[in-house]
Amino acid sequence: MQPILTYPRPIYTQYPKNAQPNVYTSFTPMPKYPSIMTGSAIHPQSSVIGDVLIGRQVNVAPFASIRADEGTPIYIGDGTNVQDGVIIHGLKDGKVKHQNQEYSVFIGENTSLAHQAQIHGPAKIGNNVFAGMQSFVFKSEIGDNVVIEPTAKVIGVKVPSNRYIPAGEIIKTQEQANNLPIIDENYSNKDLNHEVVEVNKEFAQAYPANYYFTPVTHYFN
Repeated sequence: MQPILTYPRPIYTQYPKNAQPNVYTSFTPMPKYPSIMTGSAIHPQSSVIGDVLIGRQVNVAPFASIRADEGTPIYIGDGTNVQDGVIIHGLKDGKVKHQNQEYSVFIGENTSLAHQAQIHGPAKIGNNVFAGMQSFVFKSEIGDNVVIEPTAKVIGVKVPSNRYIPAGEIIKTQEQANNLPIIDENYSNKDLNHEVVEVNKEFAQAYPANYYFTPVTHYFN
């Protein structure tokens, strides 16, 4: 086999072994590799595929799947954490906008995606959001400083900033989203995301020395 394609890597010089390009399809005709900023930790038992940009101080935990082989691109902002078993994926035709750029999934800074959360594009999640264990976001936009409590589901709506979605709730209409309770000093989980983000930033700093990174040489048949 001969190397027949190369890709510019102006910032990223090393990749985890589990970061792979998307495959050739009619809707993704060009293979693209994930872009992973320095200072982030990608666990060897996770999977990052295709046109994914992962910012600084991001911790991706075991068995997380970030797969930009259908809906692309996927963006994960600085300081965000992607915990065990999280799935991030998108439909090929759905897009969201952020600063005039289109994404299949856009996730802001200092956001927590807790264990087994699913973010399915088209979807946009703001800064300082906590998406709880086994929560689900699809065809939705989540504002800043939102708490999605465990097992809650958000489908086809825009959630305003500074709201919380009670555990187990299913939010499917914009009226429901507009009437969600506001986070105030009496809300018991108001500081939860800050604590989780700080823990995971420390993980991102501590883990990479124990991971296996290799320079990328890509071959195609």
